[in-house]
Amino acid sequence: MIQLNKTQGLLNREELQENLLQIRSKTSPKIQEEAALFVISRLIPNHTHLFAVEISNDHIKKSRYFELIKYPNISTVLIRASDGVSACKGFYHYIKYKLKCHISWTETRIVIPNVLPEINMRSESLSSFIYHQNVCTWGYSFVWWTWHDWRRHIDWMALMGISMSIAPIQEEIWTRVYKNFGLTKEEIDNHLAGPAFLPWLRMGNIRGWGGPLSNNFKLQQMKLQKKIIKACRDLGITIAIPGFDGHLPKAMKRIFPNTTLTPVNCWNKFTEQYCCPLFLDPEEQQFKIIGEAFLKEIVKEYGTDHLYFVDPFNEVEPRLPSPEYLSKSAINIYETIKAVDNMGIWLLQGWMFVENPFWSKELIKSFLTAVPQGKIIVLDLMSEQFPQYERTESYYGQPFIWCMLHNFGGTLGMHGSLNIVNTRIGITINMENSTMIGVGITPEGINQNYGIYEFALERGWEHKDFNVKDWFYKYIEARYGIKDEYLENAWEIVLRTVYSYRGLIKLHGKYTITRRPSLKIEPYSWYDPEDFKNSLKFMLEANSSVYNNPLYQYDLVDITRQFLQLVADKLYFKLKESYKTKNLTSLEETIQSMIICFNDLENILASNKGFLLGNWLSSAKNIATTELESEIYELNARNQITLWGPNGQISDYAGKQWSGIAKDYFLPRWKLFFSELKKAIKRGKNFSEGRFKKKVLREVEHPFTVSKKIYSTTAQGNTTKIARDIWNFWNNLTLTKSDTSW
Repeated sequence: MIQLNKTQGLLNREELQENLLQIRSKTSPKIQEEAALFVISRLIPNHTHLFAVEISNDHIKKSRYFELIKYPNISTVLIRASDGVSACKGFYHYIKYKLKCHISWTETRIVIPNVLPEINMRSESLSSFIYHQNVCTWGYSFVWWTWHDWRRHIDWMALMGISMSIAPIQEEIWTRVYKNFGLTKEEIDNHLAGPAFLPWLRMGNIRGWGGPLSNNFKLQQMKLQKKIIKACRDLGITIAIPGFDGHLPKAMKRIFPNTTLTPVNCWNKFTEQYCCPLFLDPEEQQFKIIGEAFLKEIVKEYGTDHLYFVDPFNEVEPRLPSPEYLSKSAINIYETIKAVDNMGIWLLQGWMFVENPFWSKELIKSFLTAVPQGKIIVLDLMSEQFPQYERTESYYGQPFIWCMLHNFGGTLGMHGSLNIVNTRIGITINMENSTMIGVGITPEGINQNYGIYEFALERGWEHKDFNVKDWFYKYIEARYGIKDEYLENAWEIVLRTVYSYRGLIKLHGKYTITRRPSLKIEPYSWYDPEDFKNSLKFMLEANSSVYNNPLYQYDLVDITRQFLQLVADKLYFKLKESYKTKNLTSLEETIQSMIICFNDLENILASNKGFLLGNWLSSAKNIATTELESEIYELNARNQITLWGPNGQISDYAGKQWSGIAKDYFLPRWKLFFSELKKAIKRGKNFSEGRFKKKVLREVEHPFTVSKKIYSTTAQGNTTKIARDIWNFWNNLTLTKSDTSW
């Protein structure tokens, strides 16, 4: 067990939780009851009368719980709970474990019998808070969402027991504040980024890229944010709104010429036109003036739960590496919050401490302990892989939330660390002097590896470790609606392969098929690909009654896609060997196999609505109100999932394995690469990485980002047949582990 040094006079975890009750929802029990019932009615409109909800009148307390009561000869299930979220959590527990139903991000499978089974149970949450969201999720997943999308997602949040989240939309409010301080419309337009890149503008990483941002978008998003916040608060979900982090437009130097406004360090090689906004030193008098002006406006628009997220140094290096400077910075950020809201608490993403040599233990301690204990909550953003609470002695007494990040860029690729998530939550909350107050999920993008997230959220509520295999057997029975040994065999393989990761390499999703071609790609896997491929075999051998289940179809596409991802790795190794030995015949044979692989990938992805580029592009264009907006939004949507920057600054970081991209972006890049390799062999010259990079950027990548080609939003083809054909064609190919050093 981890041993932490007890600091004299610090509050313990229980005392911290008691003090943090101020950020628990103050919404009345009646409103929370109605909101929970509305969630149930949207899911089972014809059976809502079978469930009753009672919220405790003493709902603002440390314990979060639900009770489920259904006696013989009584038709109604009574759900008693501490709050609306817990009531929804109780409802989902009942339909999942008693009725074998399933609700995910995108699909729902619910069957309500005429007579409901009896139950009498109480469940109390391990965590005071169950957290959801990453500031980046608003760029990679939520950016084009409408109220319809959000209504479903908020319902899902409540069903998962999520009690804390963020509301980051702020551009309309900043526009007002900037104007009041004297900036012109042109100066503001040059600063604000496009919709798909706003998270990184907000954190001071970039400026202007993907813009201009229309007034319509700013107003539309603020209106949407208000609906989201109200719906969350009605259910008892605490919402953190933005505080002032010090990042400002370059034009503010004109307004405050004698103030310490420092350009932040260049982020990911963005050019001068789009990089290096200014950082206003928190020690400066203007920090409090601007910060208070912004906070007053945002509280006026959104109200407050007394929780404010502020990330001043997220992938941005502070001006001075001194304990005094960082201590003053932290206290001035907090004091700015306190000046507007005396009960205010600062929510901080702990990502800035991860693998960053700048942040020594001394500097972290100076920064965190400058704020009164309990007035800052740290999101330990990637606890399953890079926990920082260990080296910081439980954040030097400040409360923190154990978070599973899992995903970068919203990329598609099956991976996870289930056993680590399962055991480390319990170990962490029970370690000596632990200040852990909750569990959360903080993915950069959603709509991938769904089961990993439901597992983490459910584990965050429960007090004891799960039997992982047993949990997943129940999960797939509810998800597919049948108990089938072949499905169990398939998922048992998934659990011991892709979901068994233990290591320190960040899984950024840059797989061979999604990356810009090169002879320097190093595919990797921490599991036996030959073992994994049998999961597809078992999925195809399942009882045919499951074939029309949308959830099964989605998983079949995902597992087939993962199988082809591994096939591509195998073929790539052969391609490199053929080029190295200058064996043109072998090279051409391998090229043909790789083209077949890409075509198979396109076909299987096209067979399911969850894997279509058309959905992403159409949702971007659909929120536009003018032709210019439509063009800007489509460029944003295309650029983010490909080049991520004007010239590929973060190329392929958010690459998606979607139908449309596979055939019109991935494959054309590889075909050009194949052509250049063959030319090099025939001419007796070496392949030039630099020359190819310029050529592929010019001939494939840039043209795709500005293209206006329309892609289907309707799935095409029979998923099961396509998957079976792919299996029959490739199953005799022996897959080998990509990197034995793992």
